[in-house]
Amino acid sequence: MRKKRIILLGVLIATVLTGMAQERKVQNKPYIDLRPLHLGILVGMNLQDIELENVGPQTITMEDGTKQTKTIVADADKWNAGFSVGVLADLRLSQHLNLRFSPTMHFGAKHLTFRNLTDLTPEGRPVEETQDLKTTYISFPIDLKFSAERWNNYRPYLMAGVNQMINLKSKDQDILQLKRADTYLEIGLGCDLYLPFFKLIPELKFCFSLTDVLDRSHADELLDTNKKMYANSVRSGHTKMVVLTFYFE
Repeated sequence: MRKKRIILLGVLIATVLTGMAQERKVQNKPYIDLRPLHLGILVGMNLQDIELENVGPQTITMEDGTKQTKTIVADADKWNAGFSVGVLADLRLSQHLNLRFSPTMHFGAKHLTFRNLTDLTPEGRPVEETQDLKTTYISFPIDLKFSAERWNNYRPYLMAGVNQMINLKSKDQDILQLKRADTYLEIGLGCDLYLPFFKLIPELKFCFSLTDVLDRSHADELLDTNKKMYANSVRSGHTKMVVLTFYFE
């Protein structure tokens, strides 16, 4: 009998908690989603990465005319946090579907390490070269936003789209150089938070490059012959980015 009472009490508590969780509350901005067009601003942070394909052993012509075989591997070994800022235009297509255009500037960098497996230090370790590949992107993403039903002052959603990015960083004498333009596929999720005076939208999205962004002609423009060896050690590169954004509508 005691066991049955405990079970009954547990069922009663669960029922009460479920009812409280599903209790309707006063909605902030109840008609804001009926507007055909929303405008806003966005701020956030980003983490940039690049996936490099190494060429393996390569034949190097030294300054004295002799040839040597070198094996150099390159990798982006560290995440560098950057920040993002932009504007938003959101067009309502239907009750659950919106088309978004959000021109954004992304400031960040990718930390690269080149390890020369042929030339070793006195301690027996590979000789290393590093580069902070700084980037300033202006992006033009076009996304579709698939929203669930609104519950109280929350409305989760999924998003997907394409993003054309332009790298504003000028050419320099660093080891690697990226092309001016790149195209990304992006997917993510977020939630509309309806506050008394505006709508706050935190969103996390993942961006994947669809093209090889490595500028292969840059190695021939380097004045430092030692850097050419490291620049030619990489065959291709595909960039990736994780962006945490806060929209204010």
